[in-house]
Amino acid sequence: MKVLVLYYSMFGHVHQLATAVYEGVLTVSGVEGVIRKVDEFPEVCEKYKNDEFYARARERQHSIPVCTLEDFEQADGVVLGSPTRYGNVVAQVAKFLGTTAGLWQRGAMEGKPAGLFTSTATTHGGQESTLLSMTIPLLHMGMLIVGVPYSTPGMLHTEGRGGTPYGASTVAGPRNDRQPTKEDLDIARALGARVAGITRKVRG
Repeated sequence: MKVLVLYYSMFGHVHQLATAVYEGVLTVSGVEGVIRKVDEFPEVCEKYKNDEFYARARERQHSIPVCTLEDFEQADGVVLGSPTRYGNVVAQVAKFLGTTAGLWQRGAMEGKPAGLFTSTATTHGGQESTLLSMTIPLLHMGMLIVGVPYSTPGMLHTEGRGGTPYGASTVAGPRNDRQPTKEDLDIARALGARVAGITRKVRG
C-alpha cells in the first residue's frame, strides 16, 4: 500500500513540509511512502538561475524524482503540496493535474484519500484559499479529502505561523528567509500519518 507525497517547491519551504509529511506517512505500519516532485518550468529555471535561495532549494531537491502519471495512479493515497500564487495553486502543480484527465475518465483515483499542504509569504497570504482550491480537482477525481483536526497538537494558536484544518502550512516570509516552525513541521507529520492511517483503513 502506497501513499504518494507529491509537491512543488520553489524556495524549499514546501519541500521541508513534504519531508515532514513523508516522515509522518512512514510512522504507519503497512504503508509505503513515496515522495515525488512536480517538474519545474524551464523559463523559471532561467529567470532565477542567479537567485541563491532558489539555487539552494533546487540542489536540496536534486535527488527527488519527478512525478509521473504512473506514480500518481499507483498511489493508494496522496498528499499534495503547493506554494501559493495569489491565493491559488501554482501553475506547475496545475499543469500536472491537467494531465490527469485519462485517470479521471477511468475513475482511477476514486475512493483514494488525499491531504494537502502549502506555504505563503505572509500570514494572510492565501493559505486557506490555496488549500481549498487544491481540493477541487481532487474532488472531481473522486478522492476523499483528509484535513487536520483541531485535536492535533499545535493547531489551536494565534501565532504568525501555519496550521489550518484544510491542511498543513507554513509562512516563508516576503524574502523567503523564514523557516517552518517546529509546530508547522509537527502538523505536517501528523497530516502524513493521518492520510496514511485512513488510506490503510479505506484501501486495506
